[in-house]
Amino acid sequence: MTINFTSPVTGLAQTGFTTPTYTIVADLAPDVNGRQQAVTALGGTQASVRLHSSTDPFTITSFRPKVFQSLGKPNPTTGVIKYVPMNRFRVLTRKGVLPLAGQSPVSAMTDTIMSVPAGSDSADAPNLRAMLSLHFGALSQQSAGVGDTIVSGIM
Repeated sequence: MTINFTSPVTGLAQTGFTTPTYTIVADLAPDVNGRQQAVTALGGTQASVRLHSSTDPFTITSFRPKVFQSLGKPNPTTGVIKYVPMNRFRVLTRKGVLPLAGQSPVSAMTDTIMSVPAGSDSADAPNLRAMLSLHFGALSQQSAGVGDTIVSGIM
């Protein structure tokens, strides 16, 4: 299975939201190595949330490396690989937010970057999956807490 968000996306708990859902449609990504979707409809209770528009974005974009790096050869004497390149994957969510009532929206962003050592995808896939399982599970568990923290500044 690959990154392929399907519509609607069920949102996670946030203070003041009741069963949030997001209807997404395919959009053009800003780069050829990306896939983007835009939010065109909302479900549940999400008072004052705006849909995607060209001047008020609400998108999620997935990126893969343009050129995949491969692992170099070990030193013939020591057997050590001195330089291990990273393949970077990224999921970026953009949402237009108002910095002040009456002002134009400015993009807020949530960015998850996954730097994966070349070769580990085949040599240690279970531990890559464990890393992601913890990361996304912890964020999912604390979705409302993270939202409360970025709104209140209290952690």
